Amino acid sequence: METAPDATPPLPPSRPWPVPVLRAPGLLTALGFIALYFLLQATVGALVAFVLGLWLGLRAGLQHLAYDTKTIGHQVRTLLAQPDARAAMVMLVLCVAAGSMLWLVHRKWPRLWSLASPPGFAVARPAQPLFYLLAIVIGLAAPVLGGWLTQLLAHGHKVPQDIQRVGAEAALSLRVALMIIVVTVGPLVEELLFRGMLLSALMRRMRVGWAVAACSLLFALVHLPDLGFLWYALPGLALLAAALAWLRLRSGSIWPAVVAHGVNNLLAVAAWFLAVKPAG
Repeated sequence: METAPDATPPLPPSRPWPVPVLRAPGLLTALGFIALYFLLQATVGALVAFVLGLWLGLRAGLQHLAYDTKTIGHQVRTLLAQPDARAAMVMLVLCVAAGSMLWLVHRKWPRLWSLASPPGFAVARPAQPLFYLLAIVIGLAAPVLGGWLTQLLAHGHKVPQDIQRVGAEAALSLRVALMIIVVTVGPLVEELLFRGMLLSALMRRMRVGWAVAACSLLFALVHLPDLGFLWYALPGLALLAAALAWLRLRSGSIWPAVVAHGVNNLLAVAAWFLAVKPAG
């Protein structure tokens, strides 16, 4: 008796699944996000000043109808010039700008967020926990070497820094809160933008060494306004940025760079507590 042939059609030959193409930000996009971060800081600061002026104007208008915008503007500037108000403003501006950028980058490129190798942003665990210890060493050594190099080029002239003046004159409670933000929030968003986005975009256009050099130079340049546009502060900043880029590439993560950046900032703000008595 003959058996009926199998009616099941043969399966088609298997095909490999297509490898998804990761759309990474280009150089102009990375530069644009860095510019947006600093623009957000200026915008938030201007918005806070506007709201404060509006509140002062409404309150004064109920008492003195002759109150003009010039007088209100002078009051806003006087109020924001106070140490505690300046510290509060800096904290608000940094938190809003940094939080907005972190959310925006993660929303736009979620698949690149934790990818270790470029074009990924490397918000992932490092290859070895030992890189955290190395990050602390670099964070302690970079300000010493950078400060020595800056003073050598500056011929003994001091390098003023806006954030130093703000923190040194504020009340103790605000000083502590500002220190926490400067040591954590600032390094996180800057490492994501510079050693995450920008460095990856540069490495797609040039060799690794040139990409690190270009990224480090730009990092130093954008921090010059906070240092009074003094050119001799550039080498120290670029040296720190190069060390942070090396950490990011060797560890496959931006977290060691965040730690080193935070330790570097911590040494800078330590003078708020060692050299200056509490204001309140």
